[in-house]
Amino acid sequence: MAKPLMAKATAVWLVDNTTLSFKQIADFCGLHELEIQGIADGDVASGVKGFDPVANNQLTQAEIEKAEKDPLHKLQLKFNPAAVGEEKRRGPRYTPLSKRQDRPNAILWLVKFHPELVDSQIAKLVGTTKPTIQTIRERTHWNIANMQPIDPVALGLCKQSELDAAVQKAAAKRAKEGEALSDDERRKLLSTEQSLEASAEPRMPTAIEGLETFSLSGDPRDEDDEREQKYDADSFFNLPDSDDDEDEDDDRR
Repeated sequence: MAKPLMAKATAVWLVDNTTLSFKQIADFCGLHELEIQGIADGDVASGVKGFDPVANNQLTQAEIEKAEKDPLHKLQLKFNPAAVGEEKRRGPRYTPLSKRQDRPNAILWLVKFHPELVDSQIAKLVGTTKPTIQTIRERTHWNIANMQPIDPVALGLCKQSELDAAVQKAAAKRAKEGEALSDDERRKLLSTEQSLEASAEPRMPTAIEGLETFSLSGDPRDEDDEREQKYDADSFFNLPDSDDDEDEDDDRR
């Protein structure tokens, strides 16, 4: 169902100027019923000025009167030819002010861990511009020394499904172009579900690479025994035989 422009401001006007129920206003404006109650109590949208839907060609007075008489009637948005296709408008994603300072960190994460993503995909995911992405790629951003790569999903800048869809699109494009992918690049192109379901491949640590043919078939203790048998004290010191010693003692006597 199409929603009115400036939904919260429209809800403020309907609360102040009509006797519609909270549910009717909530359904029409695409808000929660508790939000409408908060507007009526003054706790929500206290500084928002009401937006007249009748004067702005979104509702008719007859439609409002009909809904006021029947609490079960749902307000119908007035057809506006100028608004056709408005929801399909393309452009950068809107990022709240509180999260805009995190966008460079998210861009750095995407550039580092998903280099296959093009600038247009990154701009659509986190709501930024191509010049900003280019400065981070070239590490010429004014704050590059203080930036840290942070997952945009963890920052709330995009959904995991949107990131997976962008990665899968990049994977399909790379496969179509016929480029060879390394194991690390292939792993990065997998979605979250595929990477979790994939079986872990045993990999040899780099510290012991080249020792695949090393074996411990021989016992080191056997080698020590052979050394002891081969070498004895007499061979090291060249001691005279015991018979010669006895002859020398007899001559002295």
